[in-house]
Amino acid sequence: MTSTPSTANSIASTVKVLAFDTFGTVVDWHGSIVREMQALHPAVDGDAFALAWRASYQPAMARVMRGEQGWARLDELHRGILDGILPRFGLGHLSEQERRHLNRAWHRLRPWNDSVEGLTRLKSRFTISTLSNGNIGLLTNMAKNAGLPWDCILSAEVFRAYKPSPQTYLGVAEVFDLAPGQVALVAAHHEDLSAARACGLRTVYVERPLEFGGHHVKDVSPQAGNDLHCKDLRSLASALGC
Repeated sequence: MTSTPSTANSIASTVKVLAFDTFGTVVDWHGSIVREMQALHPAVDGDAFALAWRASYQPAMARVMRGEQGWARLDELHRGILDGILPRFGLGHLSEQERRHLNRAWHRLRPWNDSVEGLTRLKSRFTISTLSNGNIGLLTNMAKNAGLPWDCILSAEVFRAYKPSPQTYLGVAEVFDLAPGQVALVAAHHEDLSAARACGLRTVYVERPLEFGGHHVKDVSPQAGNDLHCKDLRSLASALGC
């Protein structure tokens, strides 16, 4: 925890809703995909496969937001990316049933070790919600599988816009009839937090150095602008008196 107690007290006394980025912040997408590949296709480099699948995530959403294709849920974007990369990894022969099962690996992502405890403690004082580009069905199944105790699931699907569109961040405040400053985004991605801050939300950075796996350790150094910088969700709960 690198932020001052006064800042934490300010958030604890003014913020009503904590909205959480999910992929990478609450769940370990990389490690989970690697484990799925080890179980299903052990001959494939799971690390490379997970990174390749995730690499086209932002470009796929950008095509939708530019109007180059119609609105699509993240499940559909993930499937399009999957079909494109399977031949590269020698898996072009997979059946439709096998592809559908593999695509739903994103529904089965495992939480970081601190996530369930941290969220449960934070829930005792705040309303906790997702704010994810994942679709509602995906996020609901993920919560059931991982034991994530959300009060509410908000998704790009609700707002028909992906983050970092202002519609998503301001949409959370509108859903709960709050001022933007009464909502805090909790995320492991500075670009997400910067976009939320520009909309008037409070921002909390959570360190996830292993988001891309142990061979690709992420720089989690503090950056200016965030209200809080925390090691994990347990330390965030402690900082906010939960």
